[in-house]
Amino acid sequence: MRAPLFQTAYWLLSVLYVLVSLPFLAWPGHSPVRAIIKSYTRAMNLALRLIAGIRKEVRGRSRLPQGAFIIASKHQSWGDGFLVYPEVENLAFVTGDHLERFPLVSGILKKLGAIVIDTCGGGEKKASSLANGMQKAKQDGRRVLIYPEGHLAPVGYHFRYKSGVWHMAEAMGVPVVPVATNIGVFWQQQEAPRRTGTAVIEFLDPIPPGLPKDEFMARLTEAVEARSAELVAEATGEPVRRATLIPDPPNGFEAKPTPDNLAAHAKA
Repeated sequence: MRAPLFQTAYWLLSVLYVLVSLPFLAWPGHSPVRAIIKSYTRAMNLALRLIAGIRKEVRGRSRLPQGAFIIASKHQSWGDGFLVYPEVENLAFVTGDHLERFPLVSGILKKLGAIVIDTCGGGEKKASSLANGMQKAKQDGRRVLIYPEGHLAPVGYHFRYKSGVWHMAEAMGVPVVPVATNIGVFWQQQEAPRRTGTAVIEFLDPIPPGLPKDEFMARLTEAVEARSAELVAEATGEPVRRATLIPDPPNGFEAKPTPDNLAAHAKA
């Protein structure tokens, strides 16, 4: 019963908060909408605890730097954004333009200062939209949340980490805070939550700007994947198993490893 009850609460809260935001889309400034969305993420955390039976634990807050920085997080579930967002003040995030297809969401994204990437216009438009968003975030002193894998990763697997996060850090001249999580044990990808327990998000040691790209990407991947594997083992009681690299799924599709295609994944 928990899963359908939570799905009902999820959609009711989402619609309610969008409607509450509407009068403020034409309001000067962005503070009201940002406050409403932060309240929304806190309400979702409460629904996770009371309905889905998923408690939240945050570790490593003391590692967060002062001023602007980038958060590079493991992305196992729709739920990890709800866990991270209310923990960091003045947070923007990077998202694809697919969210703008939902009614009214485009206006909310603008008020939130989201960096919306043009995913349909080719490499030049994608780079341009990212550069423009970074410049605005830097001017405003924002913190930026990005998922460097670019896809929701099944527990036990990971995608190649994309170098856009390195370009962002270099352009903004700010550190990158890796984030590990085990939320996927309880709430897998886009499915409803299926398991009760304690979901952990952990802010790891910041990576300074100025590192060569290959060194930075290797350090980021190792930090996030190693600690996420430990958190998954902690949640399941199983031995620590490092995630397997798999190829990116086609746009709009989830990765669903099966016995029939594990061989192909192993070659990635």
